[in-house]
Amino acid sequence: MKAAWYSSKGPASAVLTVGEMPDPVAQPGEVLVRLAHSGVNPSDVKSRAGVTSTAMEFPRVIPHSDGAGVIEAVGEGVAQTLIGQRVWIINGQWQRPFGTAAGLIGLPEAQVAPLPDQVSTETGASLGIPLLTAWYAVQACGAMLGKTVLVYGATGAVGGYATQLAACSGARVIGVAGSRERCEHASLLGAEWAINRNEQDVVASVREITGGKGVDAIIEVDAAANAANYGQLLKFGGDAIIYGSSAGLIEVPFRAAIVGFANLRFFIVYNLPLQVRRAAIEVLSPLLERGVLHHPRLEIFPLRDIGKAHERVESGANIKVIVDVRA
Repeated sequence: MKAAWYSSKGPASAVLTVGEMPDPVAQPGEVLVRLAHSGVNPSDVKSRAGVTSTAMEFPRVIPHSDGAGVIEAVGEGVAQTLIGQRVWIINGQWQRPFGTAAGLIGLPEAQVAPLPDQVSTETGASLGIPLLTAWYAVQACGAMLGKTVLVYGATGAVGGYATQLAACSGARVIGVAGSRERCEHASLLGAEWAINRNEQDVVASVREITGGKGVDAIIEVDAAANAANYGQLLKFGGDAIIYGSSAGLIEVPFRAAIVGFANLRFFIVYNLPLQVRRAAIEVLSPLLERGVLHHPRLEIFPLRDIGKAHERVESGANIKVIVDVRA
């Protein structure tokens, strides 16, 4: 099969190689997926660059956890009826050496979800990490009807889905974005209010919108940038649901947080328990089938240009980067 891999960490152009590798075989309990597209996430490029650790966890790594394709074969213990099913991939490269930047991937049956016929594999490859992260962040807020929720990065890959899922669950969403254009997009996704963080004071705007009470919950993409304001943003007993941070340390003013009974909840999508992932798929599959979700804009690179795809993600582009593993 054709694949991309790295054997050391560093700049994309220096360490990523494209070539031929042996085809994997479906092991007991696994499915073998013929991939069409692979999604590139910030965590993928950070791992390849050595941001979190410069050591190689495996001698050779095929990157990327998200992807989409068709089940080509199954291992012992897996129903033959799954062969031919279109699927999107969950945790393709999490704690495993071989991810989705390849023509084939073998992985446990529980790590694929059905992809409706009307959803392209390009879009399917963008679902895994962003959509599951958004779903869990929203459900972690509890019953949403009537709540006011602040979504940072409201038009990003995760934030865009979180805005939609929170709004359709009955919440009043305040979206925070970085430009007037993105604020307009946040409104289209269901945000009742949109705050341009580069032109408006987020805290003052939230206090005005909520009559000084604060929001019931925050869905957070960058705790390092925003945690200092949680005490002023959250209402009494409010929750900050945190899935990301631009730095390893965050500062939270103690007095405002303790007086306001603030709750900080952290999670990483890769570690969602199996039963939680199954619950997510049960909820999300009908939404995908009905076509009610707006998906991120895509920019597609051929596999031979995977280095450029990684660099595009590193540039901070407000799009979803996809690799066509067939090209």
